[in-house]
Amino acid sequence: MTAQVETTLRGPEAFSLARQALEAMEAARVWPTPLNFELWLHYLGNPDGPLGVEMKRLMDAGTPFTEDLSEMLMSEYLPRGRLSDEIRDAGLMLNRELTNVAEVIASAQSSQAEYGQTLAQAGASMETPLAPEEIKRLVGDLTTATSKVHRENATLEKRLEASTREVAQLRQHLEQVRRDAMTDALTNLANRKAFDEELDRACASAGKTPLTLAVLDIDHFKRFNDTWGHQTGDQVLRYVASVLGRTLRSPRVAARYGGEEFTLLFPGETAGMVETVLNTIREEIGSRSLRRRSTNDDLGAVTVSIGLAQKLPGDTAVALMGRADEALYASKRAGRNRVTCARKLETAA
Repeated sequence: MTAQVETTLRGPEAFSLARQALEAMEAARVWPTPLNFELWLHYLGNPDGPLGVEMKRLMDAGTPFTEDLSEMLMSEYLPRGRLSDEIRDAGLMLNRELTNVAEVIASAQSSQAEYGQTLAQAGASMETPLAPEEIKRLVGDLTTATSKVHRENATLEKRLEASTREVAQLRQHLEQVRRDAMTDALTNLANRKAFDEELDRACASAGKTPLTLAVLDIDHFKRFNDTWGHQTGDQVLRYVASVLGRTLRSPRVAARYGGEEFTLLFPGETAGMVETVLNTIREEIGSRSLRRRSTNDDLGAVTVSIGLAQKLPGDTAVALMGRADEALYASKRAGRNRVTCARKLETAA
């Protein structure tokens, strides 16, 4: 949870906020699941934050709060707390493993020191003639000391092998957590947080290399939800995402940015090159007549509107996104189901 909401929940206003959350969920006809309850606590505790603004937009649009939508909101807007907990737990486990290894190494060092002393004493004893009994005792002491060192080394080797396996598993776990925190639960594309970070990196490192950004919006998506229900709307989102996922392989990036909007990044590609690709995507999406899975009803074709912009010298990520958004709105104003390049709008102006 955000610090602001968590502070509220630890104070005298906690019960009031919890009651408000339950009342708001009931008014919105949302089931009070633990996930929804956490989302509404954040929404009411910080209504002007990114999550609050997005939830208000969805409710104003009449979008049903399905489990998939709630998971998407959680993954996009509240991943850091969950990720921090996972990292903290992994850190504790790693510290435990390192402590165990340090103890074994210390024990081995102590044994090596003792073995060194035994060898030094044996060397000193052998400087003078020894009786057979003394030689036998000396050899016995050396044999015992050597066996002890071998046992200590074997124990150390086993513990190091076990710790190496444990650390490898922790690395895999943390990598999975990182991927989960950066992935949209419904479409399996990158989420908004992941895309924003990638866009910032791309803009900072582009230099003179071309970089093009596109924003894609499903036409009349609310109509699908209102006519066929949210599960069918989710089916449409997954269909569009599947086309994008097949087409946009690395280093291209496709993300679900929120609701029915997707963002696409094309490092090293000019606006002209990207416009051709986007028209291919638009045509492929609209080429199929979808059917509702539960009833086999004909949903008709899905169309999309797209705007794109190539990074100009001095463009920030925000400026580039703004120019692509303007191009998207131009596509919608012109009748939808088309691709508009920001450069052409700017030239016409």
